[in-house]
Amino acid sequence: MLSVNYAWQPAVNHSMSAMNTKASSGVEEGASGMRSKTLDESSHSGEVKRGQVILVAYLIATLDLTFLFMQMGVMPYLAKSLGLDSVGFGYLQTTFGVLQLMGGPIFGRFADQFGTRAALILSCASGSAFFLLMSISTSIPILFLSRLPAVFMHGLPGAQKVITDMTTPSQRADALGKLGLCFGIGIIIGSALGGVLSTKFGIFVPMYVGLVGNLINTMIAMVWIPSQAKPKSDNRVTEHSTSQSGSVFSIREILRLMKFPGVMEVFIVKVFAGLPIGLFLIMFSIISMDFFGLEAVESGYLMSYFGVLQMVVQGLVVGKLTNHCTERTLLRLSVFVFAGVGLGMALMRTVWHYCIVAVPLVFAFSTLGTITDSILTKAVPSSDTGTMLGICASVQPLTRTVGPTIGGVLYKQFGVSSFGYLQLIVNIGLFVYLLKSEIPLRELKSQ
Repeated sequence: MLSVNYAWQPAVNHSMSAMNTKASSGVEEGASGMRSKTLDESSHSGEVKRGQVILVAYLIATLDLTFLFMQMGVMPYLAKSLGLDSVGFGYLQTTFGVLQLMGGPIFGRFADQFGTRAALILSCASGSAFFLLMSISTSIPILFLSRLPAVFMHGLPGAQKVITDMTTPSQRADALGKLGLCFGIGIIIGSALGGVLSTKFGIFVPMYVGLVGNLINTMIAMVWIPSQAKPKSDNRVTEHSTSQSGSVFSIREILRLMKFPGVMEVFIVKVFAGLPIGLFLIMFSIISMDFFGLEAVESGYLMSYFGVLQMVVQGLVVGKLTNHCTERTLLRLSVFVFAGVGLGMALMRTVWHYCIVAVPLVFAFSTLGTITDSILTKAVPSSDTGTMLGICASVQPLTRTVGPTIGGVLYKQFGVSSFGYLQLIVNIGLFVYLLKSEIPLRELKSQ
């Protein structure tokens, strides 16, 4: 009997072991399933939160651009009421351009070192100071002083920084392209609002609206933008020391980014491809009167037309293209279209010709700006994207700074067609360069 009992025991033990193993396996599978479900819910919650932050960034950019274009429409009349002549007004615009040119890279460094929320708060608070000084500008010196806060007024690059941090590289071009909707809304509403408010309620009322609006924008940034928008999954251990080293005002740290593979080449294309058209647009207020014979109201309609084109092209078309084409292809396409725009501008004679040329012009401008911003932010460490966006944001102020002088000489000496021929020659050269060169790009498309 004893031997029989010992014979049964291994079988019983084996059976119990199997049951325990099965039970343990079941518990582990259940725990694994719960962890997987928790991770899925956490991932979904993270995606929703990122989407909300990006929408808030779009809102901040829209309001910022609306107030900016509102004051642009009113500024010539305010300057004239204070006795500032056309030459003095040119100096005023140049001052604004130089300050923005200097402030772009510094603002980007500030965003990298202190976070996106701090940078957006700085931008919106600077906008409040800008409009406050304009609202009390009863003399020309105060009007010039009101330009000073412009050095840190970079709401659009701030929004780009948020989007860059909150999106994957493959989603970035599409998300940045949608900022074109904000730009178009800002042009249309800002220009119209400035005219209506100044005409019906007085020249300083748009300044009061801009002051209150920027204070609201500051509160939105404080409440809705996280202190560090970059996802925690980003490995920033090695990058942190690189970005944090040196002062916010360090020129060496800013220029260091140009040494990364492909950055200098793409930046050169970004600067020169649209430069001749940029010179034309700076001189457009004079060209619209002298060459096209437009009245102020008609010029306003033309600006609204540009705003609608900007919204449609950058908000809808560019995003679709980024899903189906590589960034290298779109970069070449935008430069090629820019060359065609140059030919069209060289041959145009009426405002209707210009309205036709404006379609490919806006397409090329929007595509080039979005794609180059996307390429350049991918080419540098994620801890330096703010500085890179600040450098990109300095391109337009650079054009505004040198534009009045160079554009004035071209228009006076060679006429409107000179802008078109220069655009054609420059972009043919850039297109050939892009075909022959092997610029290292991360070829990513949205899925």
